[in-house]
Amino acid sequence: MGLFSFIKEAGEKLFGGKEVEAAVTKAATDATAKPSLDALNAQAARAIETYIASQKLGVHVDYDGATGTVNVSGQAPSQEALEKVTLCCGNVASVKQVNNLMAVAAPAPEAQYHDVVRGDTLSAIAKKYYGDASKYPKIFEANKPMLSDPDKIYPGQKLRIPAL
Repeated sequence: MGLFSFIKEAGEKLFGGKEVEAAVTKAATDATAKPSLDALNAQAARAIETYIASQKLGVHVDYDGATGTVNVSGQAPSQEALEKVTLCCGNVASVKQVNNLMAVAAPAPEAQYHDVVRGDTLSAIAKKYYGDASKYPKIFEANKPMLSDPDKIYPGQKLRIPAL
């Protein structure tokens, strides 16, 4: 699937991003700090992995705090599941990019993506992509369980826009 970019400051706060950033800075000048950074990276990866598992999507996650990159691998049962894993990883604070290396059991065409900006609503997004604002439930369903309410989207969030 490849590499996807996200807004680092937006998303779920699953781990101490500031703590990881401080460890990255310290490890750049002090080689003895590297084990601490490695432990924080592993802790962040486990937090993201647990979040993905709570969405009923099982994968292996590695996190690099120096670049804000998540590498995700494993087998996805469908294209939709593969895309949801990317969004779960990327819509986490302190993650700048996701490198999705997963294989998919049932390949299908990839969905489009939309970066939410201030003032966006699911209705407006549906109007833009489908020409019909009343089709917003399709976008909401495509982004569940990451979205719990159609009125709760935030700037910087990346949404999956499936084909009609």
